[in-house]
Amino acid sequence: MELLVETVCTARKTIRVAGDDYPAELVKAKLLKLNSGHIEFVMDCMRENTTKIRNIKKYLLAVLFNAPSTMGSYYTALVAHDMAEGKI
Repeated sequence: MELLVETVCTARKTIRVAGDDYPAELVKAKLLKLNSGHIEFVMDCMRENTTKIRNIKKYLLAVLFNAPSTMGSYYTALVAHDMAEGKI
């Protein structure tokens, strides 16, 4: 939560996310549209990550920023995988 507040309240003109600079207003707008489903998705991603995260703040910002555009594809792939294995 603190990272969200810190990012939304920044006075910077641009914010770097996953190595790319974006207008701060775009980043803020995307973060302000997050809902509990997006946060749950981010927590799932964190739980399933098996690689070492070197900079947790940068990683979290990237995952939160991208959550609205990646969440649907992630769950679709997860269901397809489970169906292929006969789990559902």
